[in-house]
Amino acid sequence: MDILLARNEIHEKPKKISLTKIKDELKETTGKIYYFDRDNSHKNMMALVESLEALGYNVSFREIKYGLADDEYMYELHAL
Repeated sequence: MDILLARNEIHEKPKKISLTKIKDELKETTGKIYYFDRDNSHKNMMALVESLEALGYNVSFREIKYGLADDEYMYELHAL
């Protein structure tokens, strides 16, 4: 499963990261915060959270609004 990372600039395309890459990065560090793009489906984000929790990570997941428009948000995932 590929997930889109949050954009650095509004008009650029988001970069992809695989679930296995996220798992590998979490094995190297004790905790990490990821920011994901709004174009990810909520279903994929919940699947990511569930797969990390199944591996024993404590996961905090939320939607962050950074503007007043409905489409101005991103997802934050903090895994310990």
